[in-house]
Amino acid sequence: MNRRDFHKHMVMLGIGVQGSSAMGKSTGERKQVGSYYQEPSKKLPIRKFDVVVAGAGTAGVVAALAAAKQGAKTMLIERKGYTGGTVTEGGTALHSFYNLWKAFPGVKKRQVVRGIPQQIIDRLMAAGACSGHAEMVRGYNYDSVCTAIDTELYKLVTMQMLDEAGVFIAVNTLLTGAIMDGSRIRGAIVDSRSGREAIYARAFVDCSAYGDLAAFAGADYKVPNDYACCNSIGLANVDLDGYVAHLDAHGGSNQLAYGVRSGQPGKVVRFNGGLGGEFQKEARKIGMSSMITTVHDNYLMFVKCNFKVPGSVINRDDMAKAELEVRKRQAKAVELFRKYVPGCKKAFMARTSPTLNIRRGRLITCDYDISHEDVIEARHFDDEVMVYGFHDSAPRYQIKNGGTYGFPYRALRVAGIENLLASGMLITSDHRAHMSTRNTVCCMGQGQASGTAAALCAAKNCGTRELKYANLREALEKGGVYFES
Repeated sequence: MNRRDFHKHMVMLGIGVQGSSAMGKSTGERKQVGSYYQEPSKKLPIRKFDVVVAGAGTAGVVAALAAAKQGAKTMLIERKGYTGGTVTEGGTALHSFYNLWKAFPGVKKRQVVRGIPQQIIDRLMAAGACSGHAEMVRGYNYDSVCTAIDTELYKLVTMQMLDEAGVFIAVNTLLTGAIMDGSRIRGAIVDSRSGREAIYARAFVDCSAYGDLAAFAGADYKVPNDYACCNSIGLANVDLDGYVAHLDAHGGSNQLAYGVRSGQPGKVVRFNGGLGGEFQKEARKIGMSSMITTVHDNYLMFVKCNFKVPGSVINRDDMAKAELEVRKRQAKAVELFRKYVPGCKKAFMARTSPTLNIRRGRLITCDYDISHEDVIEARHFDDEVMVYGFHDSAPRYQIKNGGTYGFPYRALRVAGIENLLASGMLITSDHRAHMSTRNTVCCMGQGQASGTAAALCAAKNCGTRELKYANLREALEKGGVYFES
């Protein structure tokens, strides 16, 4: 189904919700027309909010917190039963709260992402669930710090923060449509075991990774499928210190950071676990990365298996085949660790993501598209809402002179829709630039910007393009967002 047919189909769904009995019960006859089944119309119960955030992942959690902190009545919609998205399902370190100062002698160390993202880190540290911003002692031409987190406690901590902020958390809830009034979203349609509902709001933020809400609203999009998908595993019952010692005896790791692990500072929390030889040869066959992060003794929190999906990442059947293939690769990964890695003979798989992690689903067209040159030339803008200094393709691509680039507000505004913002991996078309903007901490910063903007728009009853930048900038600065002077 192409974008136009998809939108036509969802408009039909929107029309279908306009009339029927209360409580979602159907009236009218069921009809089959050719190879299609025509749903009977329904009357849906309505909930009303100021701001609706679609997707409780990396950006969505922060967007909902930001909107609520501005006083907006906020609903957060998530199809799974927990928060966190790529942060919890990927399990790797968060990249990156700092500029790449260590790769550029003489450049000042700066924490460039603060505000709500740092508040989450503070809460994780208090819960013993984070390594802290551990400085890299090797591999710092890639990142200057490693911020590793406990994936399970991240879910708990962020859900507690959302609850404390007064966010209406709708987990186990699937977004299934949009109710449109011209180019303005009036509401989102959701399904859960409580039934189908219409959620009305003044402003919306799409943080769904796949760009579901934007697509339902008729926004322009593409599906580049320009990344491998992955699923990571947690490997338990390992002799982590023995593993690192073995690496050191055979040339060492090309990435290394010491931080808080199992409550003790000065412990290894990130290293390159590649052993070379047959291990590396077999690992390549299953797309396995040997970059390890952890916050616990005797546990490898992040062991990743990549797979390039043939077909489309928004096609159910293509992804079903990919899910099986990656599960096979994960089992093989455990076998490799047991066979080749010292101290892993009795290791077992303790954690996986419930679904494949994508690095890009739909690419949503916004008012501005951040370019590769914007990123690596460290460009800044007169409407920027955050700054960022990490690139996942380093050292091949780095932000100039260990600096930062600005993220313009217009890059978050979904083209053609009056009251919709987008944050996370669903924006930025150039793959090279996207290798920076899709990263976890950048997505968190985008979330604070979009949630704050949505709340201001709801309060002023204006569209995203009518919001005065001066008002947004003032609110972001009050929220602890860092801007380069």
